[in-house]
Amino acid sequence: MALPNLSDEERRAALKKAAEARQARAELKKKLKSGSVSLKELLNKSGDPIVGRMKVGNLLESLPGVGKARATKKMEDLEISPTRRVQGLGANQRANLLKEFA
Repeated sequence: MALPNLSDEERRAALKKAAEARQARAELKKKLKSGSVSLKELLNKSGDPIVGRMKVGNLLESLPGVGKARATKKMEDLEISPTRRVQGLGANQRANLLKEFA
C-alpha cells in the first residue's frame, strides 16, 4: 500500500497528533504504575482510542512489580499474542488478566 502524499501542513498535524497520543499513553502508564488508576479501569475503557490502541504487553509492564519477563510469561500462559492490543482482547482474556493481576 502506497503512502499518501501529504502537504507539509498535513504532515505536521499528523506528527503533532501522534506525539499527543504517545504522551497520553505514557501518562496512563505512569498512573497505572503509581496506582492512581487500576488495570480494571483501563480495560473497561478499551473503546477509548488511546487505551484501545495500547499493546497489552506494554500495559502489563506498567503494573507495579511486573517487568518485561513476567508480562511476557503471563501473556504466553493466558494465550495472548504479544502483538495484541487492548481493544482486541476477548471477554475471557480480559477476565483472565484481571484474575491474574488484580
